[in-house]
Amino acid sequence: MQKAKKVPAVKSAKTNPALAGLLKNAVEAKDLLKLRSGAKLFSQGEEGDASYFIQTGKVELTVVSAQGREAVLAMLGPHDFLGEECLVGNSRRTSTATSLESSTVFRIEKQAMLQALHLHTRFSQEFVTSLLARNINLEEDLCEQLFNHSEKRLACALLKLTRLGQHDQLPGAKLLKFTQKMLAEIVGTTRSKVNFLMNKFRKLGLIEYTGMGDVTVKAELLTEAILHD
Repeated sequence: MQKAKKVPAVKSAKTNPALAGLLKNAVEAKDLLKLRSGAKLFSQGEEGDASYFIQTGKVELTVVSAQGREAVLAMLGPHDFLGEECLVGNSRRTSTATSLESSTVFRIEKQAMLQALHLHTRFSQEFVTSLLARNINLEEDLCEQLFNHSEKRLACALLKLTRLGQHDQLPGAKLLKFTQKMLAEIVGTTRSKVNFLMNKFRKLGLIEYTGMGDVTVKAELLTEAILHD
């Protein structure tokens, strides 16, 4: 499959833990799925019959063009919804959702979700807020792809990836396990360019390589470097 330059839509807004409690009380017809890394929740082009809510883990959304070019749309984490296009008529999946690690995800039947949105005002409000936050992130990432050079895009991607987990307030946070190939796909550049830039960031003290290939991002220093760019 031919790879295209990617539009990075890595979610950066803070998640909303209140949604988990609201979901439990508002939605009746839901199943808890336990997924291994690499498992598919749904595929592009399939009929949309359910939406999903991530309890733990990470899920990647990708799209493939008619010419076979693949792009990363988003990487989602705990308390994110996905597959909400099923709520609009007889819709088809616009993307493919794949777990990036062992994850637990609620599968919510279409009619159950529609009923919950109709009957529970607060749940409906939080659901809409969640979707709007993701839409804003998509627009921000598209602007980064269009107007920023690859070094700044990589820095922004690293910062956003650290915030997919439980590290929103930490000055330095361990990066989730992503290969340089995956980073290249997110940023929209080559693997060799990512390798060069990661080494540059390491020499500048913006990131650290630890045991087992883990990377710790010095969030405050990297943010300051972006602002002074």
